[in-house]
Amino acid sequence: MKNTYLTSYLPILSILMFSLTFSVYGVGVFETLSKKIGVYAGMSEFLSEMQLKLAILVLLMMIFFMILSALKLIAETINGISMLFFSIDSEGELYNKVRPGSMIYFIGGLVSVLSLQSFKGLIGIFVLTSVVYFFYFVNKISSSLTKAGILGVVSMQLFSWAALILTIFFVLIKLYNGLMASLPIISEVKL
Repeated sequence: MKNTYLTSYLPILSILMFSLTFSVYGVGVFETLSKKIGVYAGMSEFLSEMQLKLAILVLLMMIFFMILSALKLIAETINGISMLFFSIDSEGELYNKVRPGSMIYFIGGLVSVLSLQSFKGLIGIFVLTSVVYFFYFVNKISSSLTKAGILGVVSMQLFSWAALILTIFFVLIKLYNGLMASLPIISEVKL
């Protein structure tokens, strides 16, 4: 059976799997950090330990779900714009060619379960999954591109993602420095 919509549910499952694995790791980090700063005991007076962990897990899952959904939306937009500028396909057949690539992220989400205790492992699996998908994407659309088109797609992808990541990095650094400068009591707490 060959149906183009057969794998249409995989992106949501992939986002849920990555959100769950990042959130499970985040619960442990939150618990450790809140115990060090003395907040955990106060929170555990209102909720049992299991309820507290579950509430934090749900909250972190929603945050990671929103972040990963936004990244998927940005990726789809960058892919569409790069195909608009550099592809000779005007019928949208390329989208049908790359649609099964969502299986790559689904497999990556399943593999990320193996690395629940390592942040570097989770990030590494996500980045490796994204790189594998990028090569799959370029390979699938290369039949509808000239050599200059392939170079244009790759350049646009690399430039767009580098600009986004660097912008977010610099904003986070600026926010962190501003927070540390405005809260002198934080500098006295040993984390």
